[in-house]
Parts: sequence; structure tokens; C-alpha cells
Amino acid sequence: VQVAESGGGLVQAGGSLRLSCAASEPTFSSYSMGWFRQAPGKEREFVARISSWNGGTTTYADSVKGRFAISRDNAKKTVYLQMNNLKPEDTAIYYCAAAVSVVWSIRPTDFDGWGQGTQVTVSS
Repeated sequence: VQVAESGGGLVQAGGSLRLSCAASEPTFSSYSMGWFRQAPGKEREFVARISSWNGGTTTYADSVKGRFAISRDNAKKTVYLQMNNLKPEDTAIYYCAAAVSVVWSIRPTDFDGWGQGTQVTVSS
């Protein structure tokens, strides 16, 4: 699954952003999808994952639990990441990708079809 992320930008601490991840393949609804982020000088880290169906099972990194929400619309072949109460430490490039492992994994190596990412910058 090839994807394209959008929706990033510059926001003040406490603000909100909604990221979108649009896919083109008709098989999109067969894949669990994940959001990851990578800050300068750091490794790519897991943010959130959603199972293949609308309103499906979700998992979040502890650092974003209660502030971020992942969702999907299979008719639009799009995954969303609603980010509220943003903090400066959320600053990173955000990527989405499709899970390629049958195991419910949060490791970047178990995902594929990475997009170019979208930059999120949170000022203090």
C-alpha cells in the first residue's frame, strides 16, 4: 500500500492538528495501519495503530494516550490522526504505513509502504 501523508504544520503548545494518510490501492481496507514519528537525531517511533475495519481495535504509545486518536474511513481509503493538547516533544515528521505482519506489532520493521511524511512542529 502506497500512502501520502498531509495535515502537518506549526502549532502552539496546547493546540490541535489532524493528520491524514491517503492510500490509492483498492486493497487498503485489508490492512491494519499505523502512524509513526521521527524527531531529529532519534529513531522512528510508534504512535498509533488501527486494525483494518472502521472503528476497529486501536493501540497507542503511552506518550500520546489520551491526547491522540487514530481513525480510518475505508470508503475514502484514508487514515486519520487527531492530535490534541500538543506538546513541544511531539515535534517530528509523522509517517503512516501499512502493517505487513500478522502479529499485532508496533515495530517499524513490521510496516511497509511508507510515505514522505508530514512535518509537525509544536512551539512552546
